Amino acid sequence: MKIAMFTDAYFPRINGVSVSVRSYATELSKLKHEVAVVCLEYSEEQQRSALFDEKSSDEKSPFRIIRIPSTRTVFSKEDRMARLDKWHRIKREMDSFRPDVIHLNSEWIIGYFGAMYAHRRKIPLVFTFHTMWEDYLANYIPFMPVRSLRRIGKSVVKFYLKRADVIIVPTERIADVVKEYGVQRETRILPTGIPNSANFSLSRSLSISTRLFKKYPQLKGKKVLLFVGRIVKEKNLTFLFDVLEIVKKHVPKTALLFVGGGPFLEELSQIADARGLSQSVAFPGYAKSEDLIYFYRLAHVFVFPSKTETQGLVTLEAMNASLPVVAIGELGTADVMQGDNGGFMTRDNVEEFSEKVVRLLTEPSLRKKKAREAAVWGAKWRISALTPSLISCYVEALHKKDSENEDSAAEYEEFENVFNSEVDFSAVLGAENEKV
Repeated sequence: MKIAMFTDAYFPRINGVSVSVRSYATELSKLKHEVAVVCLEYSEEQQRSALFDEKSSDEKSPFRIIRIPSTRTVFSKEDRMARLDKWHRIKREMDSFRPDVIHLNSEWIIGYFGAMYAHRRKIPLVFTFHTMWEDYLANYIPFMPVRSLRRIGKSVVKFYLKRADVIIVPTERIADVVKEYGVQRETRILPTGIPNSANFSLSRSLSISTRLFKKYPQLKGKKVLLFVGRIVKEKNLTFLFDVLEIVKKHVPKTALLFVGGGPFLEELSQIADARGLSQSVAFPGYAKSEDLIYFYRLAHVFVFPSKTETQGLVTLEAMNASLPVVAIGELGTADVMQGDNGGFMTRDNVEEFSEKVVRLLTEPSLRKKKAREAAVWGAKWRISALTPSLISCYVEALHKKDSENEDSAAEYEEFENVFNSEVDFSAVLGAENEKV
């Protein structure tokens, strides 16, 4: 089968969507399916800051990667947007590839290009509802009313939900959101699988820990609480400072390690300094995905305060490394943990969260039990076990008839007329003339 996966977020941009796309594309390729990932080109600065060799990675990829020239956006330094005048390039690339199915993994320009191409060529369309944009947009566009942003986010997602032949959601809770949006369509629940753990190298582990302790001596000899993920406001990260202050009253030699980068990193570091926590907190930035296993093995407890996750992937990654988790049980985190499996799932309550962390740090037998439990639970979510379900979604889409009505066709045609004008829209998007 030939599968084209469209995404507005891909490496070097690191988030749940980019991880999901790469993980499934890799596994599909192993199963002898032909995959093309349509994504954005990123600036050289972004590639360097992410410690990511784009050219090398693309060339070594087991699947085809089609990079579309992009432009800077006014609302995020990390994100970019496809140039609207490149629609014709996508048509040429896809006509050459001749996909059997289009799989959309995002809702913006690249996503719309994919939906429009599927409509024009009558190709089955699969859409994965990854992101709760009605909750996220306020963090990107603070100058607009929250109510308006929620309405926009909801409308954008509904556009794709109504037009997809098959809708994939990562959790039961997101399936409920589809119904709340008034889309009475059956959904397929398919979480993003976790790649099998990389081979553990003792020498690599020693090298990483040595460099880490040299740069951040405040970590040495302490119980380490680990967070892995994007450093953004919506992750509720200052909650962990409250937790750390309580935990240190019981276990004074405790430190908090943030592995990841993002637009909130500098401000979060400043908040730590202002609260007198600089000698108990470290921010090493991004780590390569293959190196995360060493941070998981180094830590004593994985702490995850986010309340907006649709999937909770990093909690599963931590579990796969036998690292017990303490997390706020909302949205995707609640779906993957399903209670106290592999750790403790708490309410949005600092005292309750801290109490669970303290127990894991002070009760060796409990931590050992939860570590074993985490490894067993995490194994259920490995990518190799979940990919057959994704293939079933593609097969289902192939057998479904085209159900678009005249109104939806008119909407596509109106939007396509804009692209056909071949106007340079970079100024409208706030690109400041920077393109790649």
